[in-house]
Amino acid sequence: MNQETAIRNISLLLSPTPRGARLARLLATEQLRSWGLPLDPAEHIVAELATNAATHGRVPGRDFRLTLYVVGGTLRIEVTDTRGDRLPRLTRPAPDATTGRGLLVVAALASRWGVTPGPHPRKTVWAEVDVPR
Repeated sequence: MNQETAIRNISLLLSPTPRGARLARLLATEQLRSWGLPLDPAEHIVAELATNAATHGRVPGRDFRLTLYVVGGTLRIEVTDTRGDRLPRLTRPAPDATTGRGLLVVAALASRWGVTPGPHPRKTVWAEVDVPR
């Protein structure tokens, strides 16, 4: 199998805290570098999804999972948390709101994104970015 067709992946469990979200971004950045992939926009997407998992998907004692994998020309970013009962929705916050723009950022930066429920009690928020081959 050559480099072009090789599947590259990593999956990590992180604490649902601001520190865990920050670590997700840092580890993803280092992994993307090691794969020779551009950091932008993937590191911003990881930061938003991990922050959402630590903020809205937090259940004390339950970690969230960050998974990155590349197949062909697509990088898929997945963040799985244990609050499947709280599905994210794309909303437009008031102009003076200080929060609520994370999924707007993801939608603007990603080629595709969505939410996959289950298995109970989990959900996975994912985003895909086209990357150079």
